[in-house]
Amino acid sequence: MTARVLVTFTVLVTTACSAQAVLTQQVEARRLASDLQVQFSKTTESSNRAVMSDADEDSRAAVREAEQATQAVLHDVEQLRTVLMSMGYSEELKLLDGFPKRFDVYRTLEAEILPLAVEHTNEKAQRLSFGPAADAVNKFRTALDAAVKSAPADVRPRLELLAARAAEAVLDIQVLYAPHIAEAEDEAMTRMEKRMAASEEQAHAVLTQMQALAPASRSHLTAATMALDTFMKIHAEIITLSRRNSDVRSLSLSLGRKRMITAQCDEQLHALQESLVKHSIGATR
Repeated sequence: MTARVLVTFTVLVTTACSAQAVLTQQVEARRLASDLQVQFSKTTESSNRAVMSDADEDSRAAVREAEQATQAVLHDVEQLRTVLMSMGYSEELKLLDGFPKRFDVYRTLEAEILPLAVEHTNEKAQRLSFGPAADAVNKFRTALDAAVKSAPADVRPRLELLAARAAEAVLDIQVLYAPHIAEAEDEAMTRMEKRMAASEEQAHAVLTQMQALAPASRSHLTAATMALDTFMKIHAEIITLSRRNSDVRSLSLSLGRKRMITAQCDEQLHALQESLVKHSIGATR
């Protein structure tokens, strides 16, 4: 083999190796970009499940998955940046660098959404209203009925009217739970709470009148008062949970600002993938 042939052969081999190295880097860049898209999708999907789940453990598991996917996103970004820099792909580097800026905004929102998602305060308030609160109201009404039946005949009609007023006052509190739990505005909740407080005051006032009117029914009226006190303790817990509004707030953030920044992140990643595909097509021509 002559020296010229040897040089030519060496150049061809070197060129082939160089082309293979470039192709390998292109494949790796596309793989990382694809995985970046997948991990970002996992992050958003897990976050949405955390918000929408009714069970505490399911929400916590979804939060853990979202956090793991977030770390994978950050890892892929750094790995892909290293590959693109080694290839001198300046345009793709600009596209990649545009993603972390948007992803930082996304992570800031997630830092607010995910802790709220696992609290389920609205869901817990609803369960209290349908369970323990409703049971206390039933005991209250049962005690009122017993008080009326045990009263002397001459005061029974008046006592029935008062019992109906007391039951109506408590019912007025109950019917406001659903709108209060679903409400997002503090001012609207405050208005409902004032109405509830007025109804509570009315219920206690009516019980006082009943006790004065029918001493013979005192034991039943004492039971009614105890049931009302129990109900109001549960009521205070319901209002506290409802005021926290974790379900409403996390859902509102997810459907609002988070949806917008998610779309922007997706757009950036799609643009990056399309640009890498064009490089691959150009290399095969």
